[in-house]
Order: sequence, then C-alpha cells, then structure tokens
Amino acid sequence: MKIAIMNGRLVDAKQSLNQQASLYIDNDKIVGIADAPSGFVADKSIDATGLIVCAGFIELNAQLPDIQAETQAAAAAGFTGLCLPPNTKPIIDTTASIELIKDKAEHANYPFIYPIAALTQALAGKELTSMQALKQANCIAVSHAQAPLQDVLVLRRAMEYAATQNLLLIYCPQDGVLSVQGCAHDGAMATRYGLPSIPVAAETIALTQCIELVAETGCRVHIHALSCARSVSLIANAKQEGLPISADVAMHQLHLSDADMIPYDSAYHVLPPLRSPDDKAALLNAVKANMIDCICSDHQPHDIDAKLGAFPETAAGISSLETSLPLLLALVNQGHLTLDAALAKLNNMPADILGLGKETGRLAVGYRADICIFNPDLAWQVNDTTWRSQGKNTPYWQQTLQGKVVYTLQAGHLIYQP
Repeated sequence: MKIAIMNGRLVDAKQSLNQQASLYIDNDKIVGIADAPSGFVADKSIDATGLIVCAGFIELNAQLPDIQAETQAAAAAGFTGLCLPPNTKPIIDTTASIELIKDKAEHANYPFIYPIAALTQALAGKELTSMQALKQANCIAVSHAQAPLQDVLVLRRAMEYAATQNLLLIYCPQDGVLSVQGCAHDGAMATRYGLPSIPVAAETIALTQCIELVAETGCRVHIHALSCARSVSLIANAKQEGLPISADVAMHQLHLSDADMIPYDSAYHVLPPLRSPDDKAALLNAVKANMIDCICSDHQPHDIDAKLGAFPETAAGISSLETSLPLLLALVNQGHLTLDAALAKLNNMPADILGLGKETGRLAVGYRADICIFNPDLAWQVNDTTWRSQGKNTPYWQQTLQGKVVYTLQAGHLIYQP
C-alpha cells in the first residue's frame, strides 16, 4: 500500500528535521519527505495537520505476559518495536523459546518483538547459555533481567563470551545481598512507614563491578534502569574513559520520588525503588546532558492480585507503555527538553543502542516506515475506556494526561487508529 501522510510536523533529531511537510510510504519503506516520488499515487492519505509525525518508539524493556493484549497497548502508545526481557515463561535461554516468541508475535500481527536472551541457563546465575546459537536465532541482546548475579566471575565470563559474538549485554545493576526483600528507597519514607529498604549502594556496587569488567573485557554493555545520582556519576566517568557503555532510565523515575509515594499504595512499588528528590533531579539532568542515552517505559503489567496485600509482598513494577508519550511531553512542557531531543530518547537512541539504526528509528528515505503520529495537545484520562494493557498497575490511574497517539504505522501497515 502507498500511504501519504500530509502536512504534519515532521520531527527527527538525527535527521535535523523539524518542519511541516508531507511524508510518503510505499509498502514498508519511507520513499519521500516533503516531495512525493515521481508517479506516486497514494492508496490512502492521512491528514496530519496540527499533528506531530515522528519515528515509532522502541521500548528497551517490556514484559509481555499476554502478547496479544500488550502489543495492542504498545501500538496505541506509538511503540513499533519492543524488547522482551528473558524472564518469560519459558525463560528465553534456548533457540526454541525464541521461535515460540516469533510465532506469538506473528499471530499478534506485531512482528517487531526483539527477544533478549538469558545470560545463564534458567537465569540461575551458574551455567552460561549458548550465546552464539541464540544470536543466530536473532536474539538482539543478552541479559539477566532483574535477577541479581551473585557470582562476579559468571558475569565476567558472560561478558567475554558476549564480546566474542559482538552481542550487546543489558545489565540491571543490583546487589542481591543489599537489596534482598527490600521494596523502598533507604530514606525517610521507608523509615517512617517501616518498609524494608534498598540502599543506593545496592545499585552502585553492582554498577562499579560491571564497569570494571567492561574495561577488562571490552564488552558492549547497556545499563538498564538507573535510579540514583551516584550511578549517574559512575556512568559519566565510564563514558569519559571511552568505555562502550550506554544507559537508560525509566520514565517514572523522572517524574516521581519517594516523597511522592502514597503510603502503602502498591502502585508505587517499583524496582529499583523511587529514590530521593535529589536523585530524581540528577537523573533528569543526566538525560538533558545525554549522560543517560534514552528513556524506557520499563513496562511491567500485573494483574490485580499481584498488587494486593502488604506493600513489600506485592509485585514490583508499573504498567507504563501508554503513559510514556504524555509523560515525555510533560518534560518538554516543563522546559527540561526540546521536543526533538525528547523524542530521540524513545526512537533514535534505542535504535542505535540495539544496532537497528540503519533500518528503523528515523524519518529518512529508505528506512522502514515505523511511524508514530500524535496530537500533543489532546488531553485524556487514564481509565478503563482508554486503557488497553491488561495491567492497570499505574500511579496515574484516573489522572488526566496531555498528548495522545492518533495513528501508528509499523512497516507501512496501520496498526493503530482511534
């Protein structure tokens, strides 16, 4: 199908593009920007007057307990690519599990789910997986999800193996001993309400070990879900030394701190925990300075039962794909980021980190037509009628947010419209 997206504001930081113009798609590729190719006749035209047109978003960590439902939520939120962490059922530690995910993605008509394979078999932290075979089966990276690695030697061996395969290793820094059974930042909030706490050191000790091993092995590592100011300093020093390290932060860490938590409300139970207001400010400054390369939703949808009970006993995580765009636009409206720089944190930069930057994540001729079209001024309430994810575990429930996706195209196919 040939599609013309007419008179939208095209925004792409990597292409230095921020102008009102039209965009033309033939089958799965972008074939023209501003001017249509010779002889182009559109089968479908989309009037994007007053709307923003950008490359589709790529999520670096999305748990998908129900692929059909969660990919519908992703499409409605402007995401055209999802990285699936290895802590699925079954765990992504064999080529068979990758093929199963591919089949489910095709059945859901959402082909661009990128499996992240497990570092160790069954995520047990002992025997390494066959990374070579997993890469050949098209896993995009390897990771240990949020399961702490107790044996640093295993991490070193994993990095050495990943480096030989030119595989990205995604690492969530968390010391298992210091964080065991914790559920809140080690601060005034945890003390006041008697919540088991997780100190900043649980993150920084694990991060320091990882950085030292990167220097030793040369492995490309992406640090997932930073939460504190000390970690920002460690990442900045590593980058200054020229180490092959990138990093992300979850969107909720840029908007919420432990001071915003409603006591005992499990919607605020996340891992790593919401840190202090000073940590939140440091994370935001690092995003502005590009010390933190991109922003993830860290989508973790849970059913109602998983969020019931005493705060420490509930499942950690927020269902967050559908709030990503309005929360990003809030950062723009608050003056923290320009629109093009903000959108790059969700499309340009994730594509580059994952090695997809030559095929998607751009508004450029020849690139795959993964497109998000949104209305930055449209206000909507987070409720049962607007929400598609099966997980309703969000601190933004019943709140009114600004900014809504109107169309999403994946490889030239319209996968969402109201």
